[in-house]
Amino acid sequence: MNAPILERDPSDPKRQKQEVNPLLKLVLELGPLVVFFFANARGAWLASHFPALAELGGPIFIATGLFMAATAVALAASWVLTRSLPIMPLVSGVVVFVFGALTLYLQDDVFIKVKPTIINTLFGAVLLGGLAFGKSLLGYVFDSAFRLDAEGWRKLTFRWGLFFLFLAVVNEVVWRSFSTDTWVAFKVWGIMPITLLFTFSQMPLIMRHSLDEQAGK
Repeated sequence: MNAPILERDPSDPKRQKQEVNPLLKLVLELGPLVVFFFANARGAWLASHFPALAELGGPIFIATGLFMAATAVALAASWVLTRSLPIMPLVSGVVVFVFGALTLYLQDDVFIKVKPTIINTLFGAVLLGGLAFGKSLLGYVFDSAFRLDAEGWRKLTFRWGLFFLFLAVVNEVVWRSFSTDTWVAFKVWGIMPITLLFTFSQMPLIMRHSLDEQAGK
């Protein structure tokens, strides 16, 4: 059975409560990554000015600690604003806390480096696995943003599943082949443009299978 096409009345108070200003949503999603990048780049300065941070270790460990804190703040802000936590940021946050804690406790940055691999592999496997059982699970994530027919959700779910696996492979290649600073920079300034480019490339498919477009025709 295919995932149902989820529709809600735009005047539904519950839906209105869940809507967040797109710019604020972007800040909540990118904020922790930006904190991670600058904390790693200025780790020595932070350690000299905030002795408590120096206890965490070198720059990558300071960045990991602040990344965890920023992620917690972003999730808390999302909850306050919407009274709900989107599934993908929530799962990502849990993995950040687990692998971040292991990174700090064992003083081994491999854990924080494989975190994106774990998250993207998990998302890709869930989406593609859902399709194997006839479930277009992406519809439950994006239903408030798009209204597509069943075929559209199947195609979009398949593409996003493959894309997540692609990101997992790319992360493995970068962290194993380049320096920590290069990996951090790519994680922040490389992955986001790639993701945006992929997202925009799916717009023709979305337009073809949009229920709003079909209704207009």
